[in-house]
Amino acid sequence: MPGIEKREFITLFNEMFQPVKNYVYYKVGDIEVAEDIAQDAFTKVWEKRSEIRLKTVRSLLYTIASNLCKNRFEHQQVVFEFANNYNRNKWEVSPEFELELKEFNAKLQLELGRLSEKNRTVFLMNRIDGFTYREIAENLEISVKAVEKRMKNALTELKKTIEYKL
Repeated sequence: MPGIEKREFITLFNEMFQPVKNYVYYKVGDIEVAEDIAQDAFTKVWEKRSEIRLKTVRSLLYTIASNLCKNRFEHQQVVFEFANNYNRNKWEVSPEFELELKEFNAKLQLELGRLSEKNRTVFLMNRIDGFTYREIAENLEISVKAVEKRMKNALTELKKTIEYKL
């Protein structure tokens, strides 16, 4: 009979939270994000506890966590692409410029994916969402200096890897 009781869930949480969090951390590289995603995975299990079998819940937790990571990354890409398209449509441009812009955007997308999650998050929050360093620091619960350092690291990495032509 499917279903997980409260005490079974508590035991499961105590045994599996750290391993699930570590698994997510290895995927995203940010401990705070990993904690959030692990908590979300357990929340989803709790919400569906009457339909879940205790025997399969461990693998289900990893699957849910993996899907949440994927969804988060895809959401960041959608936001970034929207911002690029919005800004591009403001001006009339030549076909040559459009081609160069597409090539540049492809390189940028690739290199953004290679940044560490911390640096990428700060970069996107500032450049796409328009948050100030102070707002980013408050949202991520880190110091403004940490935000400045992460942004500097992101920009340094991007400058190293993207050839920009004027």
